[in-house]
Amino acid sequence: MNSVFQQKQLVISWFRELRDNICTQFENIEKDYASSAVFKYKKWLRSDGGGGEISSLRGLVFEKVGVNISTVHGDCPIEFVDNIKGCDAKNKSFWASGISVIAHMNSPHIPAAHFNTRMIITTKQWFGGGGDLTPTFFNQIDTNLFHAHCKSACDKFNIKYYQKFKKNCDKYFYLPHRKEHRGVGGIFYDHLNSGNWQQDFEFTKEVGIQFKKAFVKIIKKNIMKKWTAQEKSAQLKKRGRYVEFNLLYDKGTRFGLMTNGNIEAILMSMPPTAIW
Repeated sequence: MNSVFQQKQLVISWFRELRDNICTQFENIEKDYASSAVFKYKKWLRSDGGGGEISSLRGLVFEKVGVNISTVHGDCPIEFVDNIKGCDAKNKSFWASGISVIAHMNSPHIPAAHFNTRMIITTKQWFGGGGDLTPTFFNQIDTNLFHAHCKSACDKFNIKYYQKFKKNCDKYFYLPHRKEHRGVGGIFYDHLNSGNWQQDFEFTKEVGIQFKKAFVKIIKKNIMKKWTAQEKSAQLKKRGRYVEFNLLYDKGTRFGLMTNGNIEAILMSMPPTAIW
């Protein structure tokens, strides 16, 4: 059995490997579309411990995409300890490593996509994450394709995961003040500790692999579709809803801000333009 130190190194290595693979795939999509856009990389350090690397691209296909990795540690702020499993006033120490992807597309016919996975250690230890789509215009074929890949990742490890994590996603990515879901869902899991660390890690890896496969297929399927000014306007309005959710309800945004994370990385999820 791997020690906690070895587990941390395996997780950090995987998130970097996945980041590199996704960035390469996205750059190839830009290249195939006669774009010379490539990712720009920026490392950052956290004063309280740890740091990360921001990877961002602005292109012809991707209006704005960020693929970020980070590993941070330290003490959780006292006012936030009750929100993190395994933390309290006496046990504030935490360690967290993860990857996040947020893609806002130029074409309103290609959905915005979000994905993240992470491992967190306090007095407890667990994995969490998932992915979801936010299309401007509902497309049943794209929705089915994305969910099929989510289900494939889940079924490989536990036949009950998909329905459970799909329900979690639908519940989480919901705007109460709008009485509407952010998009067409996906899967979302948190505090995953089955008692088999290697299995939970392999599942988390598979979630990332299947997200990448599904999203690349959806992009290539819709990349040549033309759009109108009215359709672009509808996309910008949909992005407004995206901003509302991330600033008002997203736990990752709150965690990053409360633990003195990198502001640029935390707010990478914001679209380049939006209207209300």
